[in-house]
Amino acid sequence: MSASSSTPTSACPSYAAVLHVPYARRTFAAALVGRLSYGTVSPAVLLAVVRATGSYAAAGTIMAVFGTATVLLLPLRAALVDRHGPRRALLPMAMLYGGLLCVLAAVTWSPGTPEAVLGIVAALTGMCAPPLGPTMRSVWAELVGDRGLLQRAYSLDGVAEELLYVIGPLAVGALLTIAPPAAGVLLSAALVVTGTTAFVMSPALSGVRVSAGAGRGLRPARVRGLLGPVVVAGGMGLALSAVYLLVMAFVEQRGYGDDVVPWVLAAVSAGSAVGGLLNGAVNWRTAARVRLSGAALGLGLALAAAGFASGVWSLTVAVGCAGFFVAPALTTAYLLADEVALPEARTQAGAWVNMAVNAGSSGGSMATGLLVGRVPLGVCFVIAGVVAGGAGVVSWVPVRRGWSRPRGGAAN
Repeated sequence: MSASSSTPTSACPSYAAVLHVPYARRTFAAALVGRLSYGTVSPAVLLAVVRATGSYAAAGTIMAVFGTATVLLLPLRAALVDRHGPRRALLPMAMLYGGLLCVLAAVTWSPGTPEAVLGIVAALTGMCAPPLGPTMRSVWAELVGDRGLLQRAYSLDGVAEELLYVIGPLAVGALLTIAPPAAGVLLSAALVVTGTTAFVMSPALSGVRVSAGAGRGLRPARVRGLLGPVVVAGGMGLALSAVYLLVMAFVEQRGYGDDVVPWVLAAVSAGSAVGGLLNGAVNWRTAARVRLSGAALGLGLALAAAGFASGVWSLTVAVGCAGFFVAPALTTAYLLADEVALPEARTQAGAWVNMAVNAGSSGGSMATGLLVGRVPLGVCFVIAGVVAGGAGVVSWVPVRRGWSRPRGGAAN
């Protein structure tokens, strides 16, 4: 499938058409069960570590270790999927990851475990997280042969993933009414093992190709066009993580109750879901690269506007408008990554985009934590907007000759 994402399709297929592709519903549902574990694991681990150590500082450090191990090794784990195929690579990862989550639940079930032990277990656990999202997107590319249908599939995938990160914390919160936080870690283990097992058993994966020489490692600078999606994804992750902290600071500064924060942040997810569904419904005539840059600029402008919010309602509207551009930008980034990658490196290409979002999120949280209290909140929102919009501009900078290869060349 080598059609350019910028080539218009004759008709825009429906979301129902995506789910009527043979084995699509079964495969997608299984992947979502496994991916729900990524919506539950962060709040569950955080709360479990706080209970085990009694220290928010220790919990923050351990979560940083867990997140770093998960994010930085994502392209390597994706390379294993490309080299050996989803069935041979994902299931061992999921079993190991689930087992280590059980160990992490055991050592956080009650206080007293040394912080160093918790950090080591958290790091080992993060290293094994299976790349279910990138793999599902590469499977979509195998299942559907029409570029318009793939756009719909990626949009549906992105909106569903957004909802998982809303449902996950709610599920952990419900579980905490009857069990300790470590039970949420066990829930995450059960979800990832069950979902991954069902996913790899789907007949759809029997047709996923494993090419000779696949999985040798894919650097974003070696594929023409991949740097743009990675830069935009990183800028978005940085800006959105800043928004979460800035909303909390805004609510506290204006004297609103803490219960207001989730509702304001929910506007981001709601806006993203609406934007993602609308983006998939449009039969775009503009090039994907133009759409990617435009979405990043739209996100930046909306975040900058949030800096001028006078109250919680205007802030909610502004961040909701910002969310409207999130899913379209990510969907387009994944489409471009799929377009420029060789067939045997699709999972890795998507993983680089995924890693950029998460790495940007980690860096954004750290940077924003240093700015809040030193710089006015309005200026902080504007800075976040400049970062997101600037990423869209930077994505247009041509890649220097010799740094990249078009699709069809050898990827080292």
